[in-house]
Amino acid sequence: MFLEKYSMGIGDRFAKEGKAQLKALIKAREAGIDVVPVWNKSYREHKATGTSPESVRIEADEAVKALGWDGSYYVDADHIGINNVDMFIDSSDFFTIDVADYIGQKAQDDEIRAFVDKCTKYAGKLEIPGLDNSFNITKDDIKDIAERFLLAVKKAGEIYRHIENTRGKDSFITEVSMDETENPQTPVEMFFILAAISFENIPVQNIAPKFTGRFNKGVDYVGDTDQFALEFESDLAVIAMAVKEFGLYENLKLSIHSGSDKFSIYGNINRLIKKYNAGLHLKTAGTTWLEELIGLALAGGEGLELAKNIYKKALDRYDELCAPYAAVINIDPDTLPSLETIEKWSGEEYANALRHDQECPEYNLSFRQLLHIAYKVAADMGEVYINALDKFSYVVGENVTENIYQRHLIRVFG
Repeated sequence: MFLEKYSMGIGDRFAKEGKAQLKALIKAREAGIDVVPVWNKSYREHKATGTSPESVRIEADEAVKALGWDGSYYVDADHIGINNVDMFIDSSDFFTIDVADYIGQKAQDDEIRAFVDKCTKYAGKLEIPGLDNSFNITKDDIKDIAERFLLAVKKAGEIYRHIENTRGKDSFITEVSMDETENPQTPVEMFFILAAISFENIPVQNIAPKFTGRFNKGVDYVGDTDQFALEFESDLAVIAMAVKEFGLYENLKLSIHSGSDKFSIYGNINRLIKKYNAGLHLKTAGTTWLEELIGLALAGGEGLELAKNIYKKALDRYDELCAPYAAVINIDPDTLPSLETIEKWSGEEYANALRHDQECPEYNLSFRQLLHIAYKVAADMGEVYINALDKFSYVVGENVTENIYQRHLIRVFG
């Protein structure tokens, strides 16, 4: 099973927008932009919403059938580890193996020595085609990299083989994720991480590294965009070399996590994947849930009241909601609209504050981030929320489709 050149993760908290999401990819295809959909949902999201991995498979299959999609599509077990992978195995054919927690922990001494011995030939001057600078590598450098990353790669191998033994060989896509860690990987580290993945016989097709800057949930990239472009290009060059050097899959590509709404870096991403003729997996998630709220607000009446009520409850549960996402949000409580202000808002005012339009003077960054992590509030409403999505699907769906198509697919892959 080989993942196509361009793919997009389309998370859907409540499994109601599969067709609306797929319509965006159909529009892109009609515009000459061929991107395959990957419906993704993590264990944490399933736990918060009370859903199961089977619901994602059902949603994807039903959307594909209803809209006559004749291309490939996948269901991603997002950010899984050895403790929760089994619940995803039957319904998923794409596995994002998250081993960030093992970065910095040491493998066995004999494993580290064996890795260094295999890589000694790269000591000295390492030149990576496409990069202006060469790198002077010592055996101690290789050992240091092995001490920090080898155990993580071996854990990825353990999880991969567990999936393979259950599902069968060549029946799924493998991604290795190292993005949820403190420091970005350097080009040299990425080179030897890919060497370790090759030695571990993991048929990796996506690699998700950590980049400089903040990838806060549902809002734009925060950081030096030129530095991001430099790191992104370096990783593309390293991957291209590693594919040839280590016999990795030719379709190996970068995966950008928390990729929703990172508008300020989309231009560089688009330019560089074309420069290197490289593939890309852009993983998005929570913005579909925000488009649901926008649609409910614009529907007016009970839809607007429900959207307002969700915000009110989110304020009441502020500390609880923020705690799990502290590293990927930056909310200024002083800029959050008061309950009195919310009560007076029209549907358009609510939508303007929430929609990610940085040129709109009513856009509120903190309001958007708080609601992004407040999907638990809607989940606790149960059928009340789900029934509202059904009732106002005509306006909700339009917003979901246009968000993915206009703000993401066109800018990144167009």
